[in-house]
Amino acid sequence: MDHFHVYQLYKVPQYNDHFQENQLYNQISTYLNSLPSVEDSDSTNLFSGSKSNDIFFHLDATQSIRDTFLGARVCWTNQKSNTDGIKSFVLKIKKNDKKRVFRQYFQHILSVSDEIGQRKKEIKLHLNLSGENERWRSIPFTHPANFETVVVDAELKTKIKSDLELFLKSKQYYHRLGRVWKRSYLLYGASGTGKTSFIAAMARFLCYDVYDIDISKVSDDSDLKTLLLQTTPKSLIVVEDLDRFLTGKRTAAIAGGVSLSGLLNFMDGIISSCGEERVLVFTMNSKDHQIDQSVMRPGRIDVHIHFPLCDFSAFKGLANNYLGLKEHKLFPQVEEIFQTGASLSAAEIGELMISNRTSPSRALKSVISALQSSGTGPANGASNKMLPPQHRLSNSSSGRTGDESVEPATVFCRESMPTVSEFKKLYGLLRLGSRRKEEPMVDLGLGLIDNKEGSRHEK
Repeated sequence: MDHFHVYQLYKVPQYNDHFQENQLYNQISTYLNSLPSVEDSDSTNLFSGSKSNDIFFHLDATQSIRDTFLGARVCWTNQKSNTDGIKSFVLKIKKNDKKRVFRQYFQHILSVSDEIGQRKKEIKLHLNLSGENERWRSIPFTHPANFETVVVDAELKTKIKSDLELFLKSKQYYHRLGRVWKRSYLLYGASGTGKTSFIAAMARFLCYDVYDIDISKVSDDSDLKTLLLQTTPKSLIVVEDLDRFLTGKRTAAIAGGVSLSGLLNFMDGIISSCGEERVLVFTMNSKDHQIDQSVMRPGRIDVHIHFPLCDFSAFKGLANNYLGLKEHKLFPQVEEIFQTGASLSAAEIGELMISNRTSPSRALKSVISALQSSGTGPANGASNKMLPPQHRLSNSSSGRTGDESVEPATVFCRESMPTVSEFKKLYGLLRLGSRRKEEPMVDLGLGLIDNKEGSRHEK
């Protein structure tokens, strides 16, 4: 029959000329994989879904699929270029049918793919590869963390959720200001304090795909730009352990040929404006090292969040999540040990609770023993003094921030109220008068007590 008709071919590549992902390609892929003809094809791929009984059919690299719309028969072929490795869908349609149904057919494809996307919303994790052809490889994002399960201060959690919700509604506001519609966060603190789980909770809350950039696999600044161009809107772009690449690096290459200038352009340069509705998240284990302040300035990173080691409030959240305990006779003993300055990361305490989850009492005794062995330990795992005052935000119910000043609509901070015990301490200090000038002073605004050497302790 092909000899009696004139056909036209239309190619839909995965990427455009600017190396940005072609959304039409993804929508066509969703539509074609939903067709019954995929299941009936002579050769197709089978994949398991997120549930054990889910099986999905997926087009093979060289598979052809036939479809019918308003009486017009079309054929789709999945192709891959031998030169650059870029995938494409090729539509073959009769010329007479093209004039009649072409636009309506594509509107039908977009409508069906959107409906499927809403019905089967699946967050994907994209990982950058070292090759020159396909730069991103995607897998289902199955991290179970969400804002209900992460152990952070309730007020802090509410503020972050409100900030993200406001961002989602602010497209016109950003455009009126002449700014790119994006938001950036810095999560810093010792290993095991919950930064990765917090990122997963952000992705779940936003329903954004996650692009995890491994800088060590990026060849140079141009390669970093290409990776950014190939990310999609509604995405969470993550660069972890930024301090590992920035420490001591000024103008030299940071890692894998990426320079500090290239990183700054990635964060807020011209290249970052080629796409919107993105959230950038950077993590650091420690800010004790000297970091170039040009990286930390407002505009490049909008919100700084400190993840300290566990305090008693965080411990109670972990006990509730891991052991189902809201109260226990050993809680006062645990609180007393925390007040001595001992501390562990959330990951360390969580592992002890998981190992002893069949016996809550044994789990708490294991935590007590570990806390006693830890001693005073590092203070919160990272220095908060490196941050500008208006950017300090602590994941701590004790309100351990270095300053409480606020820059509206840019950052947010905790507000602390003096407790009864602090009034008693202040009263004691007033009675002592000049005889005890060298004794600790109470900072009522922050809820912190400074000793004579200038160190900070919890309430």
